[in-house]
Amino acid sequence: MINIPKGTKDVTPDQSYKWHYVEDIIREVTGLFCLKEIRTPTFEHTELFLRGVGETTDVVNKEMYTFNDKGNRSITLKPEGTAGVVRSFIENGLHNGVMPLKMYYETPVFRYERPQAGRLREHHQFGVEIYGAKGADSDAEVILIAHTFLKKAGLNVALNINSIGCPTCRAQYNAALKEYLKQSYDNMCPVCKQRYEKNPLRILDCKEDGCKKICAGAPKILDYLCNDCNEHFNNLKNYLTLAGLEYTVNPNIVRGLDYYTRTVFEFVTTDLGSQGTVCGGGRYDNLVAQLGGGDVPCVGFGMGIERILMLMEAKGIEVTDTSNADLYIASMGQKAHDKAFELCHAMRLLGVKCEIDHMQRGIKPQFKYADKIGAKYVVTIGDSELESGVANIKNMADRTQVECKLIAQDMAKIVKG
Repeated sequence: MINIPKGTKDVTPDQSYKWHYVEDIIREVTGLFCLKEIRTPTFEHTELFLRGVGETTDVVNKEMYTFNDKGNRSITLKPEGTAGVVRSFIENGLHNGVMPLKMYYETPVFRYERPQAGRLREHHQFGVEIYGAKGADSDAEVILIAHTFLKKAGLNVALNINSIGCPTCRAQYNAALKEYLKQSYDNMCPVCKQRYEKNPLRILDCKEDGCKKICAGAPKILDYLCNDCNEHFNNLKNYLTLAGLEYTVNPNIVRGLDYYTRTVFEFVTTDLGSQGTVCGGGRYDNLVAQLGGGDVPCVGFGMGIERILMLMEAKGIEVTDTSNADLYIASMGQKAHDKAFELCHAMRLLGVKCEIDHMQRGIKPQFKYADKIGAKYVVTIGDSELESGVANIKNMADRTQVECKLIAQDMAKIVKG
C-alpha cells in the first residue's frame, strides 16, 4: 500500500461539506466587499519568490519545494499567494484596468516544514489583494474583510497592528537596531547572524528563545517612523475606530515576508490552546516595482483554511451537511425501480436532491440507507403504487405522511415545502 506523503491530508467525502461551508463564507464576504477572484498556477519560476518573498526569509531559506524541470528550469511550488498575483498583475496588464483592483484567491500552498497542528506541508490559503489604493482606508478595508470572514465563521479573534515604516525611515531604524544587537551578535542563532547584515528587522521575528530574549529590549520601530508613515498609521487607527473594530498596537509584529511596508497586522486567537496567528497581512507598496512593474501600492492578507476549520472544530461549531438528499425513492421490484429511476432524474431537473437504490437492497435496508444519508423525505414505490399512480411521501423528521401522485412536479412541491 502506498501511503499519503507526510504533511499532506485527504479531504474525504464525509468532511468536504465543512470546506464547502467555509468556501461559501469566503464567497459571501468577498462579494459584500466587491472583490473578484484571481487564480494563478500552482508552480512558478523560482526567481519570482527569491525576488518577491525575500532571500532572508525562512520561506525561501528553508521551506520551498524547488526542483529543476526537464528543461533544466528552476521551478518552485508556490509557498504563498501574493507573489504569483503580482506576477499575474504585471504580465496581464491588469494595471491598465479600473483601480483599485480588488481580488481574492483560494489556493494550495507548499512549505517544507515540520508538520504540526493546523500547519501542513500542503495547505490552502484564502487571501485578499487590493492594488492601486495607497490610503490607510484600504488597509482598514482589508482588515475588515478578514474580520468579517472570521466573525461569520464563528471565531473570536483579537487584532494586533503595527507599522514597519517605509524604506527611508526603516533604514534609520535598521541602523539603530544593528547598534543594539551588535553586543549580542555572538549569542544569536546562525540564521539571525545572516539577517544581521541583510535584513536586521527579520531578527525580531525569530522563534529561537535566545534571540527572543536578545530582542526583548530592542528599540521600537514606531519611534523611528517618518512623518508620512506616522500619519498613515494614525489614519489607519482612526478608520478602525470609525468601523468600531478594537485593536492593539503591537510593535513586535514584523511579519515573516520581506515585501511588507508600513502597515502589518495579525488576527490571533487562543482557541487552539496557546495564542496563535490565524490571519496575517499588511501593505507592500514596493513589490510590483520590485518584480518589474510600475509604482503600484498594494495591501492584502492570507489565512490558512485548515487552521480555520481546526478552530471551528475546537469551538464546537457545528456545520450542517447540506449535500444530504431531499428525497429518497425506495422501490420494490424491477418495474418500481425503473419508475424510481425516471422520477429521480425528473426531480433533480426540478432542483430536488434525490437518491434511489443502486445496490439491489431490500426495502428495509433501503430505509436504513435513507436514514444514514440524512434524507429528509422517503417515498416507497411498489406494484400497488404503480397501479394507482399514488404513493405516500414520509417526512423523516416528524414521521408524518402525505399522499401524492407519482408526478415529479407534485412530489417536488411537497419536498420543497
